[in-house]
Amino acid sequence: MSAAGEFIDDSLQREASWYRADEMRLRLGGDLQFYGASVGAVRGTVRDALRRHSGLTHDDVTALSTELWSVPVYERRLAAVVLLQSKVDMLSNSDLTRIEGFVREAGVPALVDPLAVDVVGPLMERLDAQARARADAVLDLSLIHI
Repeated sequence: MSAAGEFIDDSLQREASWYRADEMRLRLGGDLQFYGASVGAVRGTVRDALRRHSGLTHDDVTALSTELWSVPVYERRLAAVVLLQSKVDMLSNSDLTRIEGFVREAGVPALVDPLAVDVVGPLMERLDAQARARADAVLDLSLIHI
């Protein structure tokens, strides 16, 4: 695990609360596990990780998002979404395939919606006509609902 990934996962587990995890499991459903960290804790953890690891490149950001997403824990996946939201300006149309995979695997609207609105949407808006046509071929826009 990368240093940034370990920092995020350890921080989220320290913020864990069994009663919040149970409430989230009931409210969100799906097949994910839950640590029980609040959304504020997830956002703050990602913000702290970005400060600690301020030199993250495009490849570092995409690798970290994949690392966080690879374990089916809601807070880790939400941290991946927050990371991508925070660094959306670094992303390019070549990242759409990875992000589409996240959308397909998300399992809960609480992860799909911010990915679609705050990550895929801005990426698509920046594309010229030719790149947009290629992106449309990659994405199933009926799935994402932009």
